[in-house]
Amino acid sequence: MTGPKAFATAILLSLLTATVPAKAQTPPVEGIQIGLSTDNVSITAGFSGADLTIFGSLENPDPLVARQGRYDVIVVLEGPPRPVVVRRKDRVLGVWVNLESETFENVPMSYSVATTRPLQDITEPNSYRQLSLGASNLYMQPADDGDSPATIEEFTAALRSRKTATGLYSENVGGVQFLSQNLFRATVRLAPNVPVGTHKARAFLFKSGVFIKESSAQLEIRKSGFEQSIFRVAHNYSFLYGVFAISLAMLTGWLGRVIFRKD
Repeated sequence: MTGPKAFATAILLSLLTATVPAKAQTPPVEGIQIGLSTDNVSITAGFSGADLTIFGSLENPDPLVARQGRYDVIVVLEGPPRPVVVRRKDRVLGVWVNLESETFENVPMSYSVATTRPLQDITEPNSYRQLSLGASNLYMQPADDGDSPATIEEFTAALRSRKTATGLYSENVGGVQFLSQNLFRATVRLAPNVPVGTHKARAFLFKSGVFIKESSAQLEIRKSGFEQSIFRVAHNYSFLYGVFAISLAMLTGWLGRVIFRKD
């Protein structure tokens, strides 16, 4: 095909090609990763608490957002979940006795939080509730759903208060620090009475108050030395350990009576 008609067709095709937009490139999605220098921590009988450092990095961070300080990171070290019984004491005839109790299932035995800023400055309270993030937002599952909501709420508050008072639930505002645009360091507290078992480290990334991504790693805390040997025997040979403990107590009492008796 030649002549004016072919020329007009070529012009039309070139115009159509020019008006087709180029495929927009999707910006990379930000992510987060954390790493532990060790996957197990050994503690002895004289353990008085320590600070655990967790390093992490952001994946594909936006340089502008990073310069403006609109990335926030919350790191949590969550202890092994176990059943917990909460009892309430009341005064009866001048004596304090346990009258009521509530059992909760799968309660984290410890919960340490480190943040870049105060929690109220990072995102909305509803986001924390949806993520079950923060000691005040942990869902405590009661074993008996038949109790009234007011009673469950009362015992839940008492449980959180007790955990905080003993240092097992803690919060370290400013405990997460950015070393560069994509590297950060978090410091979480290990209480003197930190439970042994598998702990879970979790890192939450927020961008301008919006939750982006989560990453996790596991940490094993165990006893070492003579205390670990006793712990292992008590769990693996509970009956023999109980007999030995009772016999030792009786022997100690008898020796004390012999040594300190008055002639």
